[in-house]
Amino acid sequence: MRIPFGKPFIIGKELFNIARAVMNCHLSGDGQFTQQCHQWLQHHHQCQSAMLTHSCTAALEMSAILCDIKAGDEVIMPSFTFVSTANAFVLRGATPVFVDIRPDTLNIDETLIEAAITDKTKAIVPVHYAGVGCEMDTIMEIAKRYNLYVIEDAAQAILSEYQGQKLGSIGQLGCLSFHETKNVISGEGGALLINDEKMIERAEIIREKGTNRNQFFRGEVDKYTWVDIGSSYLASELIGAFLYAQLEHAQEITDARIHICQSYHQQLQPLQQTGYIQLPNQIGNGHLFYILTRTPQERTDLIAHLKQRDIHAVFHYIPLHSSPAGLQYGHTSGNMSVTNKVSETLLRLPVYYEMSLSEVNTVVEAIKQFYAER
Repeated sequence: MRIPFGKPFIIGKELFNIARAVMNCHLSGDGQFTQQCHQWLQHHHQCQSAMLTHSCTAALEMSAILCDIKAGDEVIMPSFTFVSTANAFVLRGATPVFVDIRPDTLNIDETLIEAAITDKTKAIVPVHYAGVGCEMDTIMEIAKRYNLYVIEDAAQAILSEYQGQKLGSIGQLGCLSFHETKNVISGEGGALLINDEKMIERAEIIREKGTNRNQFFRGEVDKYTWVDIGSSYLASELIGAFLYAQLEHAQEITDARIHICQSYHQQLQPLQQTGYIQLPNQIGNGHLFYILTRTPQERTDLIAHLKQRDIHAVFHYIPLHSSPAGLQYGHTSGNMSVTNKVSETLLRLPVYYEMSLSEVNTVVEAIKQFYAER
């Protein structure tokens, strides 16, 4: 495509760092660059501890173990999210309980959460869609009242804030993604942000296959052994090396993406004012930019129109509650009308760090042409 949907990029010392990791003879996890990533995340995301993982999926799975999620438990979450949000808890035997989203932010509707709580509920998993924060004050108040864990799925939300607090630093746990589609990338990769210091020691053990290997390396035990359940959740040092170079430019990357999204928003305002499309109310950290069409068929036609002009635009999630696995492993609480409508009409436009304003203009003109012809 002349204008792809997304595009991996190099912004600094990524390749130099990888060469250094090889020369240092340390390619497995928790080397120098991994530790630098931990320090950066702890400082910039205001968390007690940060642990690099091989994916955000891994961070979510660690969260499920840390919160002792087990068979029979229920976990409240939106249906409009990626499958990993639910899978992490289904793997522990729990049931995802899907709640509808707000039409303005596409985040979980906090006013519907309390009605979904039962005596089996163990946790709430708010997903910060497009890097825009959920209503965390309300969610945290509900969680405190019912003694529930809050695990923030902040996969899209690096450097985003909610009322002065970094997303991922508000609940007991937060999960970030560095997949190549995200703002800051390492190909694959993720991080677990821990905001309850009582969880840090066990998180180290779970991340190291259930062993106390980290304590051994610190000289706290004379040998390491299997002490808990866990898995190989560590990220390769190559991921840490690539990622740290990106983190050094994280604000620059974020600012560039925000600028792209702001340009889309400004130029597409006339189409919203005439009722053709709906635009997002907030830009967040510039992770993505979407429009909502009037009908599913209109979205299909617009995707085809853009494709003919070598522009790659995509829809987003198929709702988990209506998916085959969602029907088998989860259930809904209340009406899912907003989720259903959004999933059928949302269209994501190209956004990537190296995208020029000229390319943004090309996308906008193609969209305007589509509606002019209709």
